[in-house]
Amino acid sequence: MKPKIRPRHPEKVNKPINPIKKKPVWIKSKLLNTEEFFLTKTVVNKNNLSTVCQEANCPNITECWSKRHATFLIMGKTCTRACAFCNVITGKPKSLDPFEPFKIANAVKKLNLKHTVITSVDRDDLEDGGANHFYEVIVETRKQNPLTTIEVLTPDFLRKGDSYKRIVEAAPDVFNHNIETVPGLYRQVRPGSRYFASVELLKNVKKINKSIFTKSGIMVGLGESKDEILQVMDDLRYADVDFLTIGQYLQPSEKHHPLDRYYKLKDFDELKSIAESKGFLMVSSSPLTRSSYHADEDFEVLQKSRMNQANAQSIS
Repeated sequence: MKPKIRPRHPEKVNKPINPIKKKPVWIKSKLLNTEEFFLTKTVVNKNNLSTVCQEANCPNITECWSKRHATFLIMGKTCTRACAFCNVITGKPKSLDPFEPFKIANAVKKLNLKHTVITSVDRDDLEDGGANHFYEVIVETRKQNPLTTIEVLTPDFLRKGDSYKRIVEAAPDVFNHNIETVPGLYRQVRPGSRYFASVELLKNVKKINKSIFTKSGIMVGLGESKDEILQVMDDLRYADVDFLTIGQYLQPSEKHHPLDRYYKLKDFDELKSIAESKGFLMVSSSPLTRSSYHADEDFEVLQKSRMNQANAQSIS
C-alpha cells in the first residue's frame, strides 16, 4: 500500500503557534510520591545518569519510579535529530562516557531490577550510531546482573550499515524500535527517519536471532487515519514483530507537532483487539501506554505467550 503523502506545513511545526488541547478526564497520571520513588531518584542522581522518564517528560514517571522502574537514557541528553513530537533537546552531543556501562549496571543492581529498559538519543554523529556503546552497556549490565532481563529501545541506525548487528550480538531479551507514526506523516513528524528503514531493521533483527523478542510502538492522535494504523500493524507483522504498544500522543509544548485529537478508551480497546487478531503475541493499548510502561510485567506475558504458542504448535 502506497503511503499517503500529506502537504507539509512547516509553519505549524516547531513554532509557538500550536495551542495545547485540554486533556480529557480519562487521561490521568498516577501521582505516587513514596519512599521507593525517592530511592530511584537517588540512585539515578548518584550515578549521574539520564532517564527518558525525565528528558521526555513522561506522564508515568511517578508511578514507574515508585516501583523502582526507570528507563535509562544512554549516550547523553542531546539528540542529533529534531522529531516534531519529542521533548528531548536537539543539538551537538558530548563525547560518550566510557564509564556509562558500569554506571548503568551498578544502578540496575542497586535498584534490584528483574527487568531493565535501556534507550538512547539518536547519535548520527557517531560512525556506528552508538551501536557498540549499546553492546557494552548490555554486556556489563548482564555481567553484574545475570538474572535481570534486558530490553533495549534503539534508534534506527539510518545510513549506518550493519552496525545494529553489534547490539543483536549482545542478545538483549527484547529489541525495541518504535515506528512512532504512519508513513504518510513521517515528513512532518520524523523528518530525519525513514519508515521502511525502521520496518526493515525490526525484520532483520528477528532474522538474525529468532529468540529475541521484537517490539515496536505507535502514537495516535497526530492526524493519522484508522486505515493507516492498520497498515502499520500489517507492516510490523510482516517484519515478525512480537509486541506492539499503542499510546496517545501528548503534545509537549506549543512548539511541537499539533495534536489532532484525543482517542477514547473504546478506540484503544478496538485497536488492541484488531492487533491481537493480526497475530501479535502481546499488545498494550491505552492513552498512557509508552514503550517502557509496565515493561517488566509485559515481558512476563510475552514469555508465556511464546510458550503457549510453542505448545500449540507441538500438539498440532
